[in-house]
Amino acid sequence: MDLSPFRRRLSPPYSTDQRLSELELARTLPKRFGFGYMRLTGIFAVCLIALSVLITLSLIFRHQPSDQILRFADARVLEARVHSNVTSLNNGSVYDYSKPADLHKDKLLDGLLATGFDEDSCLSRYQSFLYRKTAPHKPSPYLLSKLRNYEDLHRRCGPHTQSYNKTVEQLKSGHSTGSTDCQYVVWISYSGLGNRILTLASAFLYALLTNRVLLVDRGKDMEDLFCEPFPEKSWFLPLDFPITDQFNDFNHESPQCHGNMLKKNIINTSTESLPSYLYLHLVHDYQDHDKLFFCDGDQGILGKVPWLIMKTDNYFVPSLFLIPSFEHELSKLFPEKETVFHLLGRYLFHPSNHVWGLITRYYQAYLAKADERIGIQIRIFDTGTGPFQYVIDQILACTRKEKLLPEVDTQESVVTPADNPKLKAVLMTSLNSGYYENFRNMYWEHPTVTGDVVGVYQPSHEEFQQTEKKLHNRKAWAEMYLLSLTDMLVTSSWSTFGYVAQGLGGLKPWILMKPENQTAPDPPCRRAMSMEPCFHAPPFYDCKAKKGIDTGALVPHVRHCEDMSWGLKVVNGHDEL
Repeated sequence: MDLSPFRRRLSPPYSTDQRLSELELARTLPKRFGFGYMRLTGIFAVCLIALSVLITLSLIFRHQPSDQILRFADARVLEARVHSNVTSLNNGSVYDYSKPADLHKDKLLDGLLATGFDEDSCLSRYQSFLYRKTAPHKPSPYLLSKLRNYEDLHRRCGPHTQSYNKTVEQLKSGHSTGSTDCQYVVWISYSGLGNRILTLASAFLYALLTNRVLLVDRGKDMEDLFCEPFPEKSWFLPLDFPITDQFNDFNHESPQCHGNMLKKNIINTSTESLPSYLYLHLVHDYQDHDKLFFCDGDQGILGKVPWLIMKTDNYFVPSLFLIPSFEHELSKLFPEKETVFHLLGRYLFHPSNHVWGLITRYYQAYLAKADERIGIQIRIFDTGTGPFQYVIDQILACTRKEKLLPEVDTQESVVTPADNPKLKAVLMTSLNSGYYENFRNMYWEHPTVTGDVVGVYQPSHEEFQQTEKKLHNRKAWAEMYLLSLTDMLVTSSWSTFGYVAQGLGGLKPWILMKPENQTAPDPPCRRAMSMEPCFHAPPFYDCKAKKGIDTGALVPHVRHCEDMSWGLKVVNGHDEL
């Protein structure tokens, strides 16, 4: 039975008898089925109307603005990431982000971050957790309380507040005229980006320990690279600060230098009249009297000075642990001692939206789908044009010995696929592209013996360090951050670039030992004792005995670095030796 006039129109010609039979059937239908025929016709009409509505909607959405579509797509990506980010911790527990309370908790990094910021002004602040595994290292309740108290202090004493303006007037006078409501430590932007990140974290910890307000010299690009970490009041030093034009000229011989004034006996522990500011020279070339900064007695002097202006290229946190008056406070702030930079770094350093775009686009394009992400950070201090074969040999020896990357079969062009092959993404960072090209070609031209698939990627190759260039530093900051998102990390000796990545990522890297005489060392690499950076130029001085001493042997939680025998780093204790 065919009730469709369209189908009848396309059917082959009937005979006359067939047509008469059909007409007779049509006359009998209403009697046999009542209103069924009319109802079927109504349904057909409704279907036609619905079809026309769907066609109209498709035409409308086809011309929707592309940014709305992209926002919707981004939201779906983030939503999918949230629901898939279920991570097993060291104790075997599972953290499920599908619960709204857990999502909010991790968005704030277990309370490390404050609320109340404009999220669009700094997307990385509350999105970074979507790109990281759940960190097993939690901030202590005391650290969280200290940070909230500091934020209140910064809000009350920050730039252009009444207390700030009053203390600036005292600075202009040249003399400390009694106690002030607020005291400050001003960090001077100095050295390469890795050094700046490490020293700024050091200066902030010192501010926490001494109840000072941290103000940051903008330099050429600090505003371009980082978001504001504190609510309501900026951490940047106002442009009209009275002595900004002297920052570049400060050195260990400056008249206002703390060490120089001690050397000339202009100030001492009994001095009553102190200057309104002191310059702290903590750069690698600092002198013996500058190093007295790390003695309790001199901290007593500094505590009476409203303004401390600090220039450094060292991560000096390990030596703060050796100052007796700070020891108890540090143990409460960081029960797990090796987490200092890990926690302060995640609190302070949020990539600007420009840099966050570089990070997220690269991650989603090359790293997101991998089962394992391996970071390899290469910094060469030898002169000459790379790539150097001995460096390639060293990286291969390290990654194979530690089973970070699979070996390749150079005899076969095809290997039987593994039952459950893994996709491994290798993120390489270097000023030179030759190392990346060597590894990329090796894993392209030969199969792995395990059947795993290895992709090798390098975001940039700038050829040489260009500290003063804005785009160069944006890329450098993006690459440090991308390295911190990997599961396993190989770093180069002495490199602050690698220190930043391992600290932010909470990773204990395999450190490529420094080659001698252009020969790959044996062993090629060594696992780090802790995730903490190394203090490259620590003092070796016993403040009480007033004589030289091995400061790497005084307490179990401050030891000599793996990659620099005279350097110091913070570890958790005897278990890390």
